[in-house]
Amino acid sequence: MDGVLWKENSQIADISKVFRILEQYSISYVFATNNSTKSPLDYVTKINGFGGKSSINQIVTSATVLAKKMSEKYPKGGPVYIVGEPGLHEILEGYGFYHKNSNVLAVAGGLNRKVTYQQLAKATLLLNSGADFFFTNIDPSYPSTSGDIPGAGAILSFLETASGKKALTFGKPKPYMFEEALRILNVDHSHTIVVGDRLETDILGGLNAKCHTALLLSGISTLQNIDETHIQPDLVCADLDTFIITMTTNNWEMHE
Repeated sequence: MDGVLWKENSQIADISKVFRILEQYSISYVFATNNSTKSPLDYVTKINGFGGKSSINQIVTSATVLAKKMSEKYPKGGPVYIVGEPGLHEILEGYGFYHKNSNVLAVAGGLNRKVTYQQLAKATLLLNSGADFFFTNIDPSYPSTSGDIPGAGAILSFLETASGKKALTFGKPKPYMFEEALRILNVDHSHTIVVGDRLETDILGGLNAKCHTALLLSGISTLQNIDETHIQPDLVCADLDTFIITMTTNNWEMHE
């Protein structure tokens, strides 16, 4: 969503028009974001406030996948030290995990735009004491209206460097979010296109999931990055509006 539908609170697509066209062509969709700062309900409110149409069961965040995976190891939940914003706290609480400063099962983290050195130091001490380490995603930066700013991956790098411990991560390009999206859509990967603005997460993850892919140049990645990374999307468009025009012109078929 970030870098595709909006940057912070500014639309970068005619969202109401996009959704009218999707409805017209009976195109089903799921939203998948590495951003764990908001809850699924927050995203529904934001999408619908911009004139889109969405429901909670169409939202997959790195936090929801992280919480599901943590619950597989700790089905009863328990105390964890959370380095994240309310969206991550809320999702973890829904699975029985609660924030605590000592004697924790794990450190669980994500993007936190108000993180302090004291919080990072505490997390490092807990990791060094044997706590498990889970993190939402590895995105080094995050698109804002002022430019790219530090993302969850920047915080993750700090903690991994300080503790010498590697986290288990669950956001794109790992397969978990794509598997969840395909399950919700109830379609085969060959009938699915992953649309995103970041080559090393959205597009690489989509390719690994054997889906079609479309890179939008409205967020992080550029044409130059394609040559640098050798990650080749099936389609490259300036923005979401251009993508919608292209797909409707092609009758929603991908041509080799």
